[in-house]
Amino acid sequence: MDSTPNEPLAGRYQLLQPLGRKAGRQTWLAQDGQTQERVVVKLLTFGSDFSWDDLKMFEREVETLRSLSHPAIPRYLDSFELDTPTNKGFALVQTYIPASSLEQQLRMGHSFTEAEVKQLAKALLEILVYLHDRQPSVIHRDLKPSNILLGDRTGHQLGQVYLVDFGAVQTAIREGSTMTVVGTYGYMPPEQFGGRATPASDLYSLGATLIYLTTGRHPAELPQNDLRIDFEQAAHLSPSFSSWLKWMTEPSPSKRPGSARDALTGLERKAQPHVKTADPLTKPRHSKIELTRNAQFIEIVLPTQKLILLKSWSWWIVILLFFGMPVVLGAVALLVLTRLFGKTRMIVSQQHVSIVRELFGWQYRRPLTVPLRHVWQLELLSRRVTPRLLLWAGTQSCEIRGHRAELEWLAYELSDWIDLPISED
Repeated sequence: MDSTPNEPLAGRYQLLQPLGRKAGRQTWLAQDGQTQERVVVKLLTFGSDFSWDDLKMFEREVETLRSLSHPAIPRYLDSFELDTPTNKGFALVQTYIPASSLEQQLRMGHSFTEAEVKQLAKALLEILVYLHDRQPSVIHRDLKPSNILLGDRTGHQLGQVYLVDFGAVQTAIREGSTMTVVGTYGYMPPEQFGGRATPASDLYSLGATLIYLTTGRHPAELPQNDLRIDFEQAAHLSPSFSSWLKWMTEPSPSKRPGSARDALTGLERKAQPHVKTADPLTKPRHSKIELTRNAQFIEIVLPTQKLILLKSWSWWIVILLFFGMPVVLGAVALLVLTRLFGKTRMIVSQQHVSIVRELFGWQYRRPLTVPLRHVWQLELLSRRVTPRLLLWAGTQSCEIRGHRAELEWLAYELSDWIDLPISED
């Protein structure tokens, strides 16, 4: 169908102008003769470039749109067989959204502030929460700037965000099965090249899209380090948002946010700007916390908290009855020793954050280690009954308790060394 037909399709839809074309598929702006409204008509024609995979994906798009109902997603209107003297195939009709794509806006020279990019990320994550929470999960598989529309954008408001083109959509499949490789180079996560996709694949594509907005460069044009997009030199972002983007675009799906909801929670945690004071905070007098820092690492040594008296005597009676007095005395002795003489070391290097628990120099627990690139927030809860300092890595946190002055000092030192803003309650 290389030219606009004179006769309306199905006696109803008059094609007006082409909107896009792929192998075997065309997208048109059309006029509905019954409602007189503008609609979008997608056509799959049986030509030389037709494949059965195209038909499967087209049918999947029809069924998926039919089942969805979300204000930021095109609404299914109609579908029918295409049977004309010159063309045979299938047609899908959906609502028309009068808005330009992110790709078009970037080409016109529009730029986005970090605050606007965060607004966009939040809006898209809310759409992905809706899609991924369905049973089975709906995976878009082709999230990119040309498939994201912005309507009613003003100087101070981002406008309404829409996610379109569900031509590559896939429902979640059982472990071990494969599917057709679809997507767009630069926005596809590594696992999608192998024909596999999960909800985490959409998160990677979203992260890559946001990187494009913040750098102005296609993700495929940016350097890579161990399959990670190296975007930080090309973008001027806050450390916390940069860390969040790195989390979203981890090459391994297991290291990305566990869900769109987890990613949204991480994004919505408010961080105050990191302001270095003229007079750095110093260690409070009488503090037993030890701190060492240099260009390679910062190490914090925490004495174990004072002995906490056990409240449940019935539990100790059960232990006594089943294991005898020697086991109870041994457990109590170990508890007393760790409370009185134990130490906890937090070591933050250029690559990792490690937590090591020691008793007389002996590690009595396996060290906990996370990559530094997963650390995205430093949260100071100094107004609580028990003040706390939390270092967030993904959806997990490392918690330090102490006096307010101690925690403010530690927060300053960690924030200064990691270059991460402090979020306060």
